[in-house]
Amino acid sequence: MMAGGEPGPDDETEGRAPGPSEPAGRAPAIRPFLLTAGRVAGGGTGPPLPVETQVVATSAGLSALGSLAFEQHDIVAACRRPQSVAELAAGLRLHLNVVRVLAEDLRAAGRLAVHVPNAGTTQDISVLRRVIDGLRAVPDSRDSLRDSG
Repeated sequence: MMAGGEPGPDDETEGRAPGPSEPAGRAPAIRPFLLTAGRVAGGGTGPPLPVETQVVATSAGLSALGSLAFEQHDIVAACRRPQSVAELAAGLRLHLNVVRVLAEDLRAAGRLAVHVPNAGTTQDISVLRRVIDGLRAVPDSRDSLRDSG
């Protein structure tokens, strides 16, 4: 303790709530900004990758794993099997827009192959109905079929 009862630089501060001069909770908001160098879109001129876009690592990407930065390495390594941008973001616990930007960068560098689904198929109501019917046919945790109504 310093004179006047104020904690000194060597005093233990764990267990105390942050003071007014100590920002709390700012790192998660700042980190995505740092991961993409402030960019909100990839190097391409087109729109951002849709969440259902399938991404898979290329052989060049897999052979370059050792030279990639942290998140880029994780993305390429996770894409050994094809998966959607949304699955990738959830699996790596990264912000969806960060994954979009980094995936576009990795595609431009030849590290990822990107397969954007046909827009007509993704908006086809019959496809959505088949997906819903398929989900209803999946047994729930009690081994009974889900309510079909």
